[in-house]
Amino acid sequence: MLSKAKLKYIKSLQLKKYRKEEQRFIVEGARSVAELLDSDFQITMLAATPDFLHQQVKRLAKRDMETIESSEQQLAAAGSLETNESAIAVVQMKPNEPPRLPANEFTLVLDDIRDPGNLGTIIRTADWYGIYNIIASGETADVYNPKTIGASMGSFLRVRLFYTVLTDYLRDAPKLYGTFLKGTDVHTIPFAKEGFIVIGNESNGISAAVEGLIHERIMIPRYGAAESLNAGVAAAVVLDNLRRSKK
Repeated sequence: MLSKAKLKYIKSLQLKKYRKEEQRFIVEGARSVAELLDSDFQITMLAATPDFLHQQVKRLAKRDMETIESSEQQLAAAGSLETNESAIAVVQMKPNEPPRLPANEFTLVLDDIRDPGNLGTIIRTADWYGIYNIIASGETADVYNPKTIGASMGSFLRVRLFYTVLTDYLRDAPKLYGTFLKGTDVHTIPFAKEGFIVIGNESNGISAAVEGLIHERIMIPRYGAAESLNAGVAAAVVLDNLRRSKK
């Protein structure tokens, strides 16, 4: 069973300060933890119900980690999800290293996306459209926030984020698209073979510093009266049109 010390430790990882100190984060829920067991992430501790441990015997046999049999009540108390009744894993963070970008492919860039739920949705959307690298500003929400991990629905295992100073990273980008309220209609734009697509802050859009680097401004046409689109929705619309343009 989970000791009070272990329970306190897992709870502490809900806060960015302790995640940064420990270089660890938590993954919750049967489906997400089962996917995690098949990934290349290093798991340091798994607290789970007897039923979950029994169901995952083959996966667990391939792992070297501390395993703690726990009750549903303990798991609910340790995690951030109200409905978690199966498993919580403590996982080692990946180093924040620049990705090796594949040729003839697009990369998402997130300029100050503050909401963890939005970030998780964007990661999940990128995974759906086969985009596996995201470059993020230092002000963008933490990919290891429990809300981000939960909203990504396991896609964080396949989509990697690199946090950096965007103006430095993008200065020599060959083709840089940005989403704005005014620009070329996303339904008509002829996308290049490869490049970067920048999604801006939920309230303020793309920052002035990054805007100065954009090669082509694109916009999603508005037909109603809404002031703006959710950042996750905007990313989905742009990526859908990107993929359709390449058929």
